[in-house]
Amino acid sequence: MIGWFTDTVASGSLLLAVPIAVLAGLVSFFSPCVVPLLPGYLSYMTGVGVQDLDTARRSRMLAGSVLFVLGFSVVFVTGGMLFGSVGAQLSAYQRPVSIVLGVVVIILGLAFMGFIPFLQRDYRIHSVPAVGLAVAPLLGALFGVGWLPCIGPTLGTVLTLANTEGTASRGAFLSFTYCLGLGIPFVLAALAFTRFMHALTWVKRHQRGVSIAGGLMLIAVGILLVSGIYDSMVVELRSTFGTGTAGI
Repeated sequence: MIGWFTDTVASGSLLLAVPIAVLAGLVSFFSPCVVPLLPGYLSYMTGVGVQDLDTARRSRMLAGSVLFVLGFSVVFVTGGMLFGSVGAQLSAYQRPVSIVLGVVVIILGLAFMGFIPFLQRDYRIHSVPAVGLAVAPLLGALFGVGWLPCIGPTLGTVLTLANTEGTASRGAFLSFTYCLGLGIPFVLAALAFTRFMHALTWVKRHQRGVSIAGGLMLIAVGILLVSGIYDSMVVELRSTFGTGTAGI
């Protein structure tokens, strides 16, 4: 198990893709989909009223947030596993697939910046009763599905990279790192709600700038895929580290 983890993380493709996935998760959290509604999300996942979040027991807040994150992680990791499996079947067509997926990522980047409004529709679930910690994982899964139209550009980029990994396990691992980038801020907010909300004031004031920066990151990834530079960087990293066998 340790050997699999070491070989997987040290593979050239994941050395390049994992930081992108973590950053994409963070961008998703700080997007207009999540930050403005963070108190509501925390209330749903913990069963604590919004007005009581700053005085609620830390243990309950921690448990609720972790279970909530696990819920949407199952949804996203399953998607990564699926895309990784598909990538394995298309390995013989890696170059044209990279070009097509790169174009898709560029379009997603433009959508994240707000230039393609119909791709930013948001179908979040707004009326879920606070029914306790036991249902927090289910709520996480439901919110994960409800977020898809809104965080689709960032998640779509990660799933694109998962497809280039060529195995289900690598695709799942890459999606897992995306979930870390998206989920850890939820846990931190649950543990220190008041201070975290104060820290988010700057983000709220510069929400447009955050969207532009995130969109430019996605566009840059798309250009790397279309141009072939991404594949060349992966080959170079694999050569340097001497890992990345196809059977992982």
